[in-house]
This record gives sequence, structure tokens and C-alpha cells, in this order.
Amino acid sequence: MVLAQLGGSISRAIQQMSNATIIDEKALNDCLNEITRALLQSDVQFKLVRDMQTNIKKIVNLDDLAAGHNKRRIIQQAIFNELCKILDPGKSSFTPKKGKPSVVMFVGLQGSGKTTTCTKYAYYYQKKGWKPALVCADTFRAGAFDQLKQNATKAKIPFYGSYMESDPVKIAEEGVERFKKENCDLIIVDTSGRHKQEAALFEEMRQVSEAAKPDLIIFVMDSSIGQAAFDQAQAFKQSVAVGAVIITKMDGHAKGGGALSAVAATKSPVIFIGTGEHMDEFEVF
Repeated sequence: MVLAQLGGSISRAIQQMSNATIIDEKALNDCLNEITRALLQSDVQFKLVRDMQTNIKKIVNLDDLAAGHNKRRIIQQAIFNELCKILDPGKSSFTPKKGKPSVVMFVGLQGSGKTTTCTKYAYYYQKKGWKPALVCADTFRAGAFDQLKQNATKAKIPFYGSYMESDPVKIAEEGVERFKKENCDLIIVDTSGRHKQEAALFEEMRQVSEAAKPDLIIFVMDSSIGQAAFDQAQAFKQSVAVGAVIITKMDGHAKGGGALSAVAATKSPVIFIGTGEHMDEFEVF
């Protein structure tokens, strides 16, 4: 697991501090420096790491702690709480309800595995008794509709798209409308991959969102994106109401810190992780 390495490094740093004979400023700094190094090596954004370190030092004021206090415990708790703060935005994401039509729109960078993730998400809920459907509103990438069609056919999930229509807004609107009439209770809209520098594509994404009126917008992020994760995720959040994050390709990359940065940037929880190419290699986070 990608984040296991990072978890191991943090655990070791805390263990070393706990084993120190005297818990003083040096022991605390050594521990925090080790954790900082581990987070930065895992591609967690520098500002997030610096803020975390500052907050822990504010909470753990060794001079103010009377002799009877368990300093190790207080430091461990402060580190744990600050790490949780990065990973937990403090709110849960929208959950689809069976029998009631919900629209979920997927957004993300090119190559993040969005189309595959749409099908995995649909398949996951299909197995639990939902009636999902897929709409391909990606008219930008050649072969996007073919890929979605192939995935959907394999998973026996109804799909909608067009080889002729080039307006993604129109496709999204028509697809959602059609599947609502067919009583599908989970309508998933796949959109074009885009980059924060592409203003026109971001405007298009806003228009698709207005047309589809999604109950939830999911930001799909490749776990190997690294330091760029925070800025990219923030750009998406500023354009549309991202409410959840799915992290893909967690099987192949040694660093997962970008994932933590994406959670912090979108203030949205990670709901699933993709751990491989197959349909069932998809885990609730």
C-alpha cells in the first residue's frame, strides 16, 4: 500500500521519541524533523507540512507542562490530531440513496484514470443493488466514448454518449434526462480531463455542471501526481463544488502524499481508492 511506507516512517519517528530518556525540546524537534522529512519525501505540499509542525509546537509547550504530565502521550496525541486534520476535512460526502435518482459528476486531470474510475464506481454500487448508468460528456479526448462504452458493456451498465455531438453540455443534459426517465438511481457523468492552465476547459466544466446539476462532484486524482496535487485540486475546487476525492493508481507508486494534499485543497474526503486496473480493484477508503 502506497501510504504504508509513510505511516511506517511516522511511526518510527514517534517510537524513537518515546524511547528517549528525557523528553525535551531536542527530542521533540528530532521527532518533528523526521516526520516532516517523511511527509515531504511523500510529496505532501510544503506549506501543509510547515503548518502542521507549527501547530504541534503551539500545542506542545514543554516549558508549560508540569512534571507530572505524560509528555510522550501529549506529543503523540498532538501529532495524531494534526495528521488527522490533513486527512479529515471534518465533513462527510454525499451518499447516493437507493431508488432516488442521484447525479454524480467526475472531474480531474488528463490521464488520472477518470473514465475507468467512473465504471468502477458504477460497478461498486451495481453490486449493492443500485441501478447505475454512465454518460460520456468527454468530447475532447479521441476514444473516450469508445473506452466508456467498452467498460460499461463489460460491466452490463447502460451508457449514453455520441460520436456526432461535440457539445459536452448537451450530451450531459440529454444523458441525465434520459436515465432519469429510465428510473436509474445513480447517473454518472464522465467529463474531459483538464489542467488548471486551461481556462476554456474549466469554463466548459462549469457549464456541464450547471446542465447536469450533480448531487456530488468527485475529483479523481492520480496518486503519483506529487507536489502539483494541491494547486491542481484547488483549481478544480474553485471552479466547481468538489465534494469528494477518489485516488487512483495506488498500486504502483511509492509516494502517496499528493493524496493528502488533494484532501486539504478540496476540503473533501477521500471516498475510494483505485488499486489496479480491474473493475473490482476499488476500495472504500
